[in-house]
Amino acid sequence: MKREDFLSGPVSVTAYDWVPGLAQGYVRDLRLRWALEEAGFPYDADLLPLAERASASNLTRQPFGQVPAMQVGDLSMFESGACAWRIAEASDVLLPDDATERQACFSWFFAALDSLGQPIDRCGYLRYFAEDREAAERIEPQARDFLRLRLSRLADALGDRPFLVGGRFTIADLMMSVVLRNAETTGDLDAFPALGDYVRRNTGRPAFQRAMEAQMQPFRKNAAKYEPAG
Repeated sequence: MKREDFLSGPVSVTAYDWVPGLAQGYVRDLRLRWALEEAGFPYDADLLPLAERASASNLTRQPFGQVPAMQVGDLSMFESGACAWRIAEASDVLLPDDATERQACFSWFFAALDSLGQPIDRCGYLRYFAEDREAAERIEPQARDFLRLRLSRLADALGDRPFLVGGRFTIADLMMSVVLRNAETTGDLDAFPALGDYVRRNTGRPAFQRAMEAQMQPFRKNAAKYEPAG
């Protein structure tokens, strides 16, 4: 997609109208909202009730019944990483101009999704969602140690630099920060203060704050429909 596609619009991102408190602020449409805010591309949110995740219309645009999907004019995409990268490619600010730095950015972007995102998600599943608690508690220490090794390698690679590539904020920092937030909330970043500082510095950006507020606003508005009174 080209920059003019996003500027001519309309751009629409699917998002839930409400989720339980544990997930609020962490649903993956936040990744697209943040990228669009950084790029300066206007967009609308197409809010989806949780009960309609498996509806025919949602499965058409997102085959796994999740969010987000992104519509840009007549073009539709799904998977938050793919959509965020397309936004970055169309923007003037989220990718370096230098070809070597651009390739490094591409690598770090997928490192966030794969090398860090997968062990973070695995630990989260074992700690909070696995139904066989005995098996999960047996496996979790090994998964935690693996995650800490990955975090250590990331901390070494980042060193005392403020950003991953080229001395400025890029889509690689956006994706890495939003992935690491999940490890921050569980305390897994406590042993890596530089990574915690990195996440807080990037999520302190005005574009992130706008994206977060945009996700949270419908959750507050629709809470009464889903949360029991009292």
